[in-house]
Amino acid sequence: MAMKMNTNIFQSPKYPSFSLPAVITSLRPPKLFTATSSSIRSRSNEVEKKVKNSPCSPCYVQITHSMPPHKIEIFKAMESWVEEDVLVHLKPVENCWQPHDFLPNPASSDEFHDQVKELRERAKEIPDDYFVVLVGHMITEEALPTYQTCLNTFDGVRDETGASPTPWAVWIRAWTAEENRHGDLLNKYLYLSGRVDMRRVEKTIQYLIGSGMGSSTENNPYLGFIYTSFQERATFVSHGSTARLALEHGDVKLAQICGTVASDEKRHETAYSKIVEKLFEIDPDETVIAFAEMMRRKITMSASYMYDGVDDNLFDNFSAVVQRLGVYTATDYTDIVEYLVGKWKVGKLIGLSPQGQKAQDYVCGLPKQMRRLEERAHERAKKRPVIPFSWIYDRNA
Repeated sequence: MAMKMNTNIFQSPKYPSFSLPAVITSLRPPKLFTATSSSIRSRSNEVEKKVKNSPCSPCYVQITHSMPPHKIEIFKAMESWVEEDVLVHLKPVENCWQPHDFLPNPASSDEFHDQVKELRERAKEIPDDYFVVLVGHMITEEALPTYQTCLNTFDGVRDETGASPTPWAVWIRAWTAEENRHGDLLNKYLYLSGRVDMRRVEKTIQYLIGSGMGSSTENNPYLGFIYTSFQERATFVSHGSTARLALEHGDVKLAQICGTVASDEKRHETAYSKIVEKLFEIDPDETVIAFAEMMRRKITMSASYMYDGVDDNLFDNFSAVVQRLGVYTATDYTDIVEYLVGKWKVGKLIGLSPQGQKAQDYVCGLPKQMRRLEERAHERAKKRPVIPFSWIYDRNA
C-alpha cells in the first residue's frame, strides 16, 4: 500500500548555531558548504545531498566523506593509543551514579510520597525561566540517539557492526551509555516537579530525535572531534550554571543533580580534547585547518532543530532565555574558543603549509575579534521580548 508523508506535521526552523547563543548568530552566517583543506576541496569524489522535507530541519546541501581516504590510516594507527589514553576516562558501570541515587525512592510508598512532596515544595521557589532552561537542557540530553548516530558517521572510527571491539567503537558505545543517564535523571526530576507540561516536552523530544542534527562534520573525524570537544565543554559550562542558579534559589538537591551532570561532561570533554591534541601532534596541518573551518562555520547546537509543534523559533527563544539568565552566553562561547586555542597550543605550531599558517592566524586571532562583539550580543538578549513557552503551560518567560 502506498503511503504519503504529510510534510506539514514538521517545521522548518531557521538554521541557528550551537554553543554560540542564538542572539549573536547573525554576526556571521554559518558556512555549510566548504571543506577543510586543499586536499579536500580538490577531491573528485565529493558527494552532495539535497535534504528536502526533512523533519524539523532546513534544506541545504550536505557534503559527505570530506576526509581524504588515506587519512583513515591515521585513525586506525591511533587505536592502541585510544585504548590506553581515552578509554581511561570512562568509569566502570558499577562505580557510576544512577538517576535513582538522586530521586525519591519508590521502594517505600510512604517515604516516596513524602520525598516527592518535598521535591515539589523546593521546586515552587524556582522561577519559570529557570525551568525553561532546565527543560531545554533535558531535551538536548534526551536526543542522545542522534549523537551516537553522528559519531558513527565518522570515517575511520565508526562502530561498523554495532558491537565492534575496536577502541573507537568501545568509546562511542560507553560514552553513549554514560550520557544516557543525564536525560533520564533530568526527565524524571522534571516529571516529579509538577512544574512543566510533560506531554509538550515529550513531543519536543520526539520532534528533535526525528529531525536529526546539522553538525556540518561531513563524516570527517578531524571536524567531528573538534565539534565534540567544544560541545562537551559548552555543556559542562551550561549544567554548571544551572547548578549555581539552583543553589541560589535554595534547592541544594537540584544543584547536586545539575553539578553531577556537569562533572560527567567535564570528564568527557577531557577525553575528546585529548583526541584532538593527539591529532595536532600527528597531523598538525590538517587539524589546524579543520579547527579553523569549524570556527568559521560556528559550532551548530545538537538541539538546534528543536520544535514543540507550535513555535517555529523555539531554539532561538530558548537560547535567549539561556543568555539572559547567564547560563550560557556569548562570553562563554569566546572563552571556550580561547581555552581550546591555548590547550592545543595552536599558536606554537611550526612547519605548517601556507594554508595551515593561514588557519593558525585565523584561529589565534579569533578570540580578540569575538570579544568586541560580546556586548552587542548581551544587549540583544536584554531587548528580546518575553514570550510564552508551551513547556511551562504557555506562561511567559
